[in-house]
Amino acid sequence: MTPRILESFDHVRGKMYLDFYGLKEKPFSLTPDPQFLFLSGNHRAAIEYLIYGIEQREGFIVMTGQIGTGKTTICRTVIGRLNPHVKTAVIFNSFLTEEELLESILLDFGQPSEGKSRKERIDLLNQLLIRFLAEGKNAALIIDEAQNLSVTVLEQIRMLSNLETEKEKMLQIVLLGQHELDEKLRSPELKQLNQRIAIRHHLLPLDRRETESYINQRLAVAGANGSISFSKTALNEVYRFSQGTPRLINLLCDRALIGGFVEETHHIDKSIIKKAERELGGEEWDAPAFRSTSFSKYFPPLRIFLLAVLLFLLAGMILLNHDQSASLRGTRFFIHDQFEKVYLRIAGETRPFLEPNPRNNQTNPAEEMVKTHPEETR
Repeated sequence: MTPRILESFDHVRGKMYLDFYGLKEKPFSLTPDPQFLFLSGNHRAAIEYLIYGIEQREGFIVMTGQIGTGKTTICRTVIGRLNPHVKTAVIFNSFLTEEELLESILLDFGQPSEGKSRKERIDLLNQLLIRFLAEGKNAALIIDEAQNLSVTVLEQIRMLSNLETEKEKMLQIVLLGQHELDEKLRSPELKQLNQRIAIRHHLLPLDRRETESYINQRLAVAGANGSISFSKTALNEVYRFSQGTPRLINLLCDRALIGGFVEETHHIDKSIIKKAERELGGEEWDAPAFRSTSFSKYFPPLRIFLLAVLLFLLAGMILLNHDQSASLRGTRFFIHDQFEKVYLRIAGETRPFLEPNPRNNQTNPAEEMVKTHPEETR
């Protein structure tokens, strides 16, 4: 299939995924979203340190953490919680030259500086900060992924910290980055900058208990209302795989919910988590699944035929979407209706193979249920 067809299929599958679980949005999206922020003790401290350092004009602040620990989410949360008198310039693209950095800072503060020299830009920034100070405002420069900044650019940032009055810093500078940032700051070339850092904080991964709370909170915020459950052994496996890194938790749990959707279950057990791990590693099926005896069980001829029809209808939906003429409206509605009917027919075909064995109705104590609760708050 072409990339356009695959993209449309993912969109349709995503809507069906939400409808199946009764969710209002995806609970484990990788996009940083402050409304899903989970405050472990370490993450709460990070937010408090950043807000305190900016509003108290402490100058340089550095926060480090491994990939996927939530630095960008915390950054967006802090920006939303700062006092309105704090003006912010936020740099997410850290692959910048000295001139590009100055231009980006001024532009974020609402001051275009195209065609100006480095000295002119520094003078313009100084005038802007003096005006902010006279108006009772504070200014903060926040740079994400700061480990990518070159030594020369970091030295330029140190020079910007010299923009101060006799009593206080006019520009608060926050550097967010991976552990390599801390190593770079401790290098001999950046000794002066390292000595100016007033506040340091290192983000830690979640522990086992926090991982469980993190999953439950995201499900609750997305609207699960207790309809989705993870077994104890499933949660243990999520923690073992992710080691408490939020991004890995999101990747695995999102794939596990897709697995639950395919198997038509709202209970995620360890077997679904293990399969999701294999899919993330590129092993989508166990070796025995390719044997002819197993293939005929999970892919009967009728289901194969319906899958082919489904793909054909999906291609038709995409092609007709490019022609919005009124004469084709009825055709578009007809194909959309047939698409839903075929999809439901396929789901009906899979159901008999997923029914539990009636002889095994006893509860497995190893699979103790852990459910989300509607009353959980963020």
